[in-house]
Amino acid sequence: MINLLSNLKISVPDKIYIKDPESSKLGKRIIEHSILLINEIGFDGFTFKKLGVKIGSNESSIYRYFESKHKLLLYLTSWYWAWIEYQMVFATFNLPDPQEKLFKAIEVITKSIEEDVTFSHINEIVLNRIIINENSKSYLTKEVDSENKEGYFVIYKRMIQRLRDMITAINPEYKFATSLASTVVEGALHQHFLKEHFTSLTDCNNNITPTDFFKELTINAISK
Repeated sequence: MINLLSNLKISVPDKIYIKDPESSKLGKRIIEHSILLINEIGFDGFTFKKLGVKIGSNESSIYRYFESKHKLLLYLTSWYWAWIEYQMVFATFNLPDPQEKLFKAIEVITKSIEEDVTFSHINEIVLNRIIINENSKSYLTKEVDSENKEGYFVIYKRMIQRLRDMITAINPEYKFATSLASTVVEGALHQHFLKEHFTSLTDCNNNITPTDFFKELTINAISK
């Protein structure tokens, strides 16, 4: 945990990429403009050819970093969850009260995102929109089991396990801690999506946030 807090470089499983995009100016431009382009046209319409035009580079240069756009999406989602995990650990590190610690973690996971100037080539607000809209496409594939074995989702799983441990710290007898933790993480994305696109299907609005909902849902579930 100390290493996580002291290292500002967000680490992504190295099997996802061919060459670390953080290692060069071109790599950082690929990440920066892929986020902007996916947000603009959606992941289904996104191609390396279109990205190459945006960054003024050959399509082949992008393939030196990622073998496919699926791997690029895996990189973006892994980076996002590692960034959220970093914030969650940092925000809860010195909180002795288990409920306060859990609520702070839920707040980090479910809140509306603000841009982090630490990473100038990544717009976290735009990336958050991509995660809300496209995150499931990173794992709803036929290759999900093999990619899971390769460790592609290790950060996402580790973050959920951290939240699970905070739940069991309050109620060790609660039988569904892992299910509840994963529901909070995935449900937050869904509630933000509904709030934006299907307002009649959620109680979240300008006055009630997904954070409010998941704090109440969680504490009510584990207090019974």
